[in-house]
Amino acid sequence: MQPLRPTVSLLHLPTGMNEVGLLLDSSVLIAQERRGLDARTAITVIAKSNPSDDVSVSVVSLMELAHGIARANSEQIMKRRTTFIRELLSSIPILGIDNQLALKIGIMDGQLAQTGIRIPIEDLIIGVTAMENGFDVLTKNVRHFRMIPGLVVHEYVS
Repeated sequence: MQPLRPTVSLLHLPTGMNEVGLLLDSSVLIAQERRGLDARTAITVIAKSNPSDDVSVSVVSLMELAHGIARANSEQIMKRRTTFIRELLSSIPILGIDNQLALKIGIMDGQLAQTGIRIPIEDLIIGVTAMENGFDVLTKNVRHFRMIPGLVVHEYVS
């Protein structure tokens, strides 16, 4: 028996907006935080190098940053990371996942898996979220994101 396949290909997802924005992967924010920048300064630095873009973060990147708080090896680092996240929350939009987006992510994950391509689910969520919102992705980890069909990926070099 053949596996069920969606009748609409989601490998070429339409974008939700006409203007291009920039969705920051956690790797970019972690690099800025480790340089000692606060979130507002980090966002300003990134936005200046991409002046025409709206800058946002996926809820997944927020989760990954919170993970870093728990993994901090000192009270000072824990406090710095907590402050960074608080500033981030008040500085830029955090893009969430709704039911429709979850379905598109799941279908794309299945379609890619059938072709032998496995992408960490966190990166796939970020990538599909970006496409659905008309955003490109800025990341230090281009390898996984470049495997997502239709996603425009920019490498962050610190």
